[in-house]
Amino acid sequence: MVAASGATGTPAIRRIGLLTGGGDAPGLNAVIRAVVLAAAREGWEVTGIRDGFDGLLAPDRLGGGVCALTPDDVHGIAHLGGTILGSSVHADPFHYPQPQPDGSIAACDRSSDVLAQCARLGLDALVAVGGDGTMAIADGLARQGLRVVGVPKTIDNDLDHTVATFGFDTAVAFATECIDRLHSTAQSHRRIMVVETMGRYAGWIALHAGLAGGAHAILIPEIPFDLDPVARVIAQRDRAGRQHSIVVVAEGACPIDGTRALQAAGAAG
Repeated sequence: MVAASGATGTPAIRRIGLLTGGGDAPGLNAVIRAVVLAAAREGWEVTGIRDGFDGLLAPDRLGGGVCALTPDDVHGIAHLGGTILGSSVHADPFHYPQPQPDGSIAACDRSSDVLAQCARLGLDALVAVGGDGTMAIADGLARQGLRVVGVPKTIDNDLDHTVATFGFDTAVAFATECIDRLHSTAQSHRRIMVVETMGRYAGWIALHAGLAGGAHAILIPEIPFDLDPVARVIAQRDRAGRQHSIVVVAEGACPIDGTRALQAAGAAG
């Protein structure tokens, strides 16, 4: 972190906000600790925002929505899973769910409320830790004048200009271990096993874990698949006396003539 220079006409930073958004991933608490310690070295105060942007948009529901964070508060949290600040996957200020007079719920733009809350709390800048959704929100707020630092977090590793997002390595290691263990079962029972991994739009986890775990076929969203070549590989293995196969499939993999569709939660009944 670098304090803003008064020479540029930009107010110096004295207090920053810190939030974690989206799904939890390994390393979030380590990032929280690093931000707080780095801010302390600069002489900045840190205000933790609870449950992502909900802490700014629904503070009454969250006991005020914010808390002070000092080096003592983050001592010993680096190895802990989850996030001490909490998170939310439904708190997009630009499409925030709001009850309507008729009892329905409609998405409203409450980004101006985020800016107002940041001003009320005396936040000179915001550190947003999250994936593509949180980074898109951070970009939108930055375009409205808020000083923002985005910390890329996603196990999918699908953020541009980022070599490896934190959380990805742990996800690959876990998926690889699962694939390793399935080899014995597949071989013992002479089965073809299909392993689905996270990755709606990006196949990094499936590709890395599949290669590391010795999968016999890997299907990823970036390359529409044809099942015929996959079937031929499995048949060739069977003729060679290898009567088991493991196919790793990213959740967003799609056949050549198929389409991808998202289903709203609860729509399936």
